[in-house]
Amino acid sequence: MFINDLINFLGGLFTIRDIPSSVSSNEAAAVGQRWFFRGPVSAGSVSEGIALSADAVSANSVSGDTASANAATISEAAAESVAEITENLSAFQQFMQTLPTRATAFAIKATFALIILVGGCYLIKIVRLILRKSLEKARVDLSIRHFIDSLVKVSLFALLLIYIASYFGVETTSLVALLGSAGVTIALAIQGSLSNITGGVLILLLKPFKLGDYIHEDNKGNEGVVKEIGLFYTKLHTLDGRTVVLPNGPLANTSLINVNMAPMRQLILTVGISYDSDIDKARELILEVLKGSDLILKDLQKKVYVDSLDESAVTLGVRAFVKNEDYFEAKWYFTEAIKKSFDMNGISIPFNQLDVHIKEEKE
Repeated sequence: MFINDLINFLGGLFTIRDIPSSVSSNEAAAVGQRWFFRGPVSAGSVSEGIALSADAVSANSVSGDTASANAATISEAAAESVAEITENLSAFQQFMQTLPTRATAFAIKATFALIILVGGCYLIKIVRLILRKSLEKARVDLSIRHFIDSLVKVSLFALLLIYIASYFGVETTSLVALLGSAGVTIALAIQGSLSNITGGVLILLLKPFKLGDYIHEDNKGNEGVVKEIGLFYTKLHTLDGRTVVLPNGPLANTSLINVNMAPMRQLILTVGISYDSDIDKARELILEVLKGSDLILKDLQKKVYVDSLDESAVTLGVRAFVKNEDYFEAKWYFTEAIKKSFDMNGISIPFNQLDVHIKEEKE
């Protein structure tokens, strides 16, 4: 009701009424000019406008043709303005009349879009679950399973959002082109990170290491157990409880040592004895220590040899094989056990000494 009253009121403001049919074109132009600048007119206003027009024509009789042309132009402008205002009011009235219907239709569409979004998320969850179980049954490497799962998740959610956008009337071709342009822009902005993605893909495909392997990379000298292989970074867990995050780009382009490629690892120790000590006795003591521990793999060769003759010690080398998971425990254990065995059997281990001689001055 309020809108209709407002429209009728505005229509009354912008409507010229009660203009006699006997009014000439010049007189009507004068009336139109008065209406255009002052508002609605009545019959009295028309008479006043006619009088003013007559006076104007008499005063400008020399240029009568020019005045007539100007009056006609003003009349046409007033008519165009009235038509434009009427058209705008009609469009506004039509919009307000159709607004409840449009709002209802949009609400229904939004409800269905929400249902599609929730259903799509649930369906994506089911697809990912089936995919993970299939890859697990196929005994695909865990890191590759994580990578494929992430890739499928991003792809399916992108398709779901594109479908919802097309449901609301968005052109999918324009949306795809927009996403492509945005992708190129983002790729140029993060081209350094893209090398990490490439390195991550190469690591997952070529498998220089996998989750749970103990690696030592030569670029920065980091080493530890591989806990996570992502698209951008690889995480190592060190023996002292730290987490080292390595970019996949440099990691894929550097040399590294994977100690878990074989199920066992060779333990290498060096120990020095004095030149006065018996080398054969020291060798027998070391072999007894090795044979008396379950950490050493019995079926594989064990060696104790003279590694070098140094300035103050004869350096003996010790080599034996242990399981990968027992390497550090074996290294710490045998270093201590060999020292205790030497102490009990009189084998001395030389160390740097400083002799200080004090010379007394005679008075």
